Amino acid sequence: MTCSSLNENMTRAARNGIFPLGNVSDHHTNWDFVNSLFFVGSIVSTIGYGILCPKTTGGQLFCVIFAFFGIPLNIIFLQHVGKALSRLSAKLVKCLNRQEMNEKKSRFLTLLIFLMSGIIIFFGLPPFVFCSTEGWTYNEGLYFTFITLSTVGFGDYVVGGQPGRKYFPYYRTLMAVWIFFGLAWIALLFNLLARFLEETEKKIVQDIHRISKAGRESINPSKHHERSPVNTEEDPQKFICERAEQNNEEK
Repeated sequence: MTCSSLNENMTRAARNGIFPLGNVSDHHTNWDFVNSLFFVGSIVSTIGYGILCPKTTGGQLFCVIFAFFGIPLNIIFLQHVGKALSRLSAKLVKCLNRQEMNEKKSRFLTLLIFLMSGIIIFFGLPPFVFCSTEGWTYNEGLYFTFITLSTVGFGDYVVGGQPGRKYFPYYRTLMAVWIFFGLAWIALLFNLLARFLEETEKKIVQDIHRISKAGRESINPSKHHERSPVNTEEDPQKFICERAEQNNEEK
């Protein structure tokens, strides 16, 4: 085989998505099942690390069609997961209400519980896993966690791509599951926070209307009394006394 034919074969392999060096590079990986599954997760979650991408025209066209339908379906899936977590939060609110806690405090406490538990599960613990499996520092693991769950996805740090490291089976698959549940937790957190702010806003508006109404009544008390005649049904004794006084004056 001549050098020109070898170069042509290597170029053709690279264009078909097969990196000539195999899986020893941290920026190019072959299309095995795990990497393909991780690539699918990065598409439907809109993270898009960019380290693995289709090279052929057919692969690029299929990627466009898959993303066109996959991203909305993933949003629907996250909504269903968020609804399931919302039902769990509603049960927690009811449980707190049984403990003679008012509605506002119980909702705030539920929001605080979900916030702290999510921060620990999705932001606090994963960097320790990345420290042991990827050889990163805790700050690097925390940076990757935030960039991933915020769907920014720079691609400078990616799990399962360090050369010379042995990963346990389906490591990237578990990371994809962690990403999906992390995104669902963020959606639930925004939903609970929006509800809490809406209820707080309604309470503030009601207080403002009550204060303004009391101020108008204190400024114009005479007009208020003129516009509010005595109701005979509510105070019949007073109505009878007034009619008796009128009859005596007429006599």
